[in-house]
Amino acid sequence: MPSLKEVRSRIVSVNSTQQITKAMKMVSAAKLRRATEAIVQLRPYSQKLSEMIATVSANADVAKENPFTKVREVKNVLVIVVTSDRGLCGAFNANVGKAAMNLVSEKYPTQTIEILAIGKKGSEFLTRRGFNVNNKFADIYTKLSFTTVRAAAEDAMKGFEEGKYDAVELIYNEFKNVATQILKTDQLLPIIEKKEDKAITKVSSVDYIFEPSEEEIINELIPKALKMQVYKAVLDSNASEHGARMTAMDKATENAGELLKDLKLQYNRSRQAAITKEILEIVGGAEALASA
Repeated sequence: MPSLKEVRSRIVSVNSTQQITKAMKMVSAAKLRRATEAIVQLRPYSQKLSEMIATVSANADVAKENPFTKVREVKNVLVIVVTSDRGLCGAFNANVGKAAMNLVSEKYPTQTIEILAIGKKGSEFLTRRGFNVNNKFADIYTKLSFTTVRAAAEDAMKGFEEGKYDAVELIYNEFKNVATQILKTDQLLPIIEKKEDKAITKVSSVDYIFEPSEEEIINELIPKALKMQVYKAVLDSNASEHGARMTAMDKATENAGELLKDLKLQYNRSRQAAITKEILEIVGGAEALASA
């Protein structure tokens, strides 16, 4: 049985940890509100832009001539991995890293893979496992804005357009609520018509009038939509990170509370046993003196 001093030291340590986890939960809650507002405000615009691209692409031959819609033999692949800069958010970062590894092993087992890391944790996770990781945009959260994310999207788009990459994949956590983050894997490039895009096209048969020209408008819309898709993924991941950390810290605070109860019970039992032992020693000594 540990001594009273050891148990008392553990109680102080766990109590200190509980205060830290409680403070981190409150900080994450405050950041989550701002991050949630940002992604909720962006989603309608991003969704409408995606619908417009799907409708226009289905009805216009010009879209099929765009460099970002060119399908070619896949030899080199860029995987954009969106994680966080900090840990203590449960399996949030590990899940994205594992999803990237599964994607590579299942879909691109023989291709040359390059990782574009957005967030330091994804960069560290995949570098340790031997992947070729581009860290140019790993610290994007220090100044999170459309401008900084756009630079990362443009880097991937330029690589695809120049033939450096034949496919670009995007992996991130989509924010649903505080307790739920949905792991998403989207093919960013080349742009292909998805099932949901076909459904949108059937429902929305809008006859667009193009000004100044059909080609110019479509060539302007497609790059903008791609950049917006990456920006939305980063905002989704940012909100998901704070939600995951808030949940993890809440659970850690509860676990610390349970551990404190057990330690206090153990401390009281040890203290009671020590007092009982001292009383028995005093009684035994008194009896020995009386019989002497």
